[in-house]
Amino acid sequence: MNIFRTLIVAGLCVARWAPAEFVHTKEADGTYNVTQFHAVGDGVTLDTAAIQAAIGAAATQGGGEVVFPPGRFLTGTLYLKDRVALRLLQGATILGSANLADYPANHCKYPSWSDQYTARALIWGEGLQDIAITGSGTIDGQGVFFRDNVATPEELEGISKTLGEEGRYAPNKVYYNRPYLVRFISCRNVLVENVSMRNSAMWMQHYLDCDFVTLRGIKVFNHGCANNDMIDIDGCRNVIVSDCFGDSDDDALTLKSTGARPTEHVAITNCVLRSHCSAIKAGTESSGGFKDIAISNCVIQRSSVPQNRAGRPEGLAGIALEIVDGGALERVAISNLVIEGTTAPLFMRLGNRARTIQPDLPKPPAGVFRDVSIDNLVATGASPTGCAIAGLPGHCIENVTLSNIRIAFTGPAPENIAAEVPEKEDQYPECAMFGTLPAYGFYCRHVNGLQLRGIELGGEAPGPRPAIVADDVHDLRIDGLSAEAAPGTPAQVVLRDTTGAWISGSTAAVAKTFLSLENACSGIRLTNNDLSSARKPYLLGPSTPASAVVAEFNLLPEAGKAGK
Repeated sequence: MNIFRTLIVAGLCVARWAPAEFVHTKEADGTYNVTQFHAVGDGVTLDTAAIQAAIGAAATQGGGEVVFPPGRFLTGTLYLKDRVALRLLQGATILGSANLADYPANHCKYPSWSDQYTARALIWGEGLQDIAITGSGTIDGQGVFFRDNVATPEELEGISKTLGEEGRYAPNKVYYNRPYLVRFISCRNVLVENVSMRNSAMWMQHYLDCDFVTLRGIKVFNHGCANNDMIDIDGCRNVIVSDCFGDSDDDALTLKSTGARPTEHVAITNCVLRSHCSAIKAGTESSGGFKDIAISNCVIQRSSVPQNRAGRPEGLAGIALEIVDGGALERVAISNLVIEGTTAPLFMRLGNRARTIQPDLPKPPAGVFRDVSIDNLVATGASPTGCAIAGLPGHCIENVTLSNIRIAFTGPAPENIAAEVPEKEDQYPECAMFGTLPAYGFYCRHVNGLQLRGIELGGEAPGPRPAIVADDVHDLRIDGLSAEAAPGTPAQVVLRDTTGAWISGSTAAVAKTFLSLENACSGIRLTNNDLSSARKPYLLGPSTPASAVVAEFNLLPEAGKAGK
């Protein structure tokens, strides 16, 4: 089946120049075999010019498939053209050159923070439409050759002068000489399907300001260099990622917004992901924000590579949702996940690092984080750190629902847990940023509208910590909580400066108190719970009057009444 049946094709192609001697090499089926353009495919001969000629010939004829037969095709940067697909047959490998001179620097027209990284890639496309990379072959970036290639001050100064507008292009010496494997900017109708990708020097794939992107059935292995992400979707719209496998040293499936436009209308499903950092992440760079994101039916596991350059051997977050550079994260639905390992299965953060899109621009205000639903999640082997849902004073996370969540934590129980968690407003967001949290399950701070339904927490790591701590949380609903507690745990649930909380249908573990109210809490309802295993149903702090709590229809300890 011709690959362009799966692409949205509209309009006429603008003719592109190609050497006349290559026109006749079009195959009978309408494809362009790179060997007919004198590509050798021996893994030694540099085939860049031959492959580019095949791409140019296809573009001149209005588009077509450029076919790679079995072989190892060594190349530098390839520039894709409108309505051209690269198809790699079984046994074909596009092999990235180990020579930096084979990767010209390119100035991206769309302004974003990614200007600070690298302007090089093995496969490059900008401002194109109806492009594809397909087939059962492999693209290998040989990134290890660039691992220690740091740009000199002279190189950076020259690039800033020749490529960038004044004040815009300020490449970082650590990133600049490490090419991406694939970089598509401001493209429309993009398909990447079934290929295997290995060993990038930087991020494996960067899709920036693109529209209608489909990534399906790809297999990614990205270890050996720093910043070895699997996929980066950056300021794109109308994106489907499905049926993909990935194992990466850095973040696996990453949503970014390094420019002014949001990443929105994204569906991610049926993927198996392994990472030493975050497996699925929206954030870190979030200037334009994230809207209308659906994630479902994914399996997250430990990386198959025991040694890590970034993150931790067990991985950082399974799911990380973050807004720290302005912008808005809203309307996100996540369901049906299985997570094994990781430091924290879930991490949500509204911070205020306030990174700008370009140097010398005014810093953005704190962003917005709201309307998130996570349903049906099973996690095992989570570290004792705990999961954080953390906003900022005066900038709360809003309207988050967690339902049908089961998490088992590993031991041993941590020691020396800080009583006060610093805000770290402008810090890089990461699930381990606060250290070991005061709650072994969920530490929730600065949140308006939080629902925890059908939550099961346990494992080896509770120690003396409560399962849930809510600090400056308003409009809280806990329904159907079942959480283990170590002997001597002061309280199973702790509320601080919390108003409008309703806890029902929950079961107390063997703890001194099921619910502890600290600081100024009010509007607390405790109804229809089995509290018979706790010594006291609840305990009032000195700043919380007895009138703050309504407790009724609970199953109480045999000798207990509502605690005072």
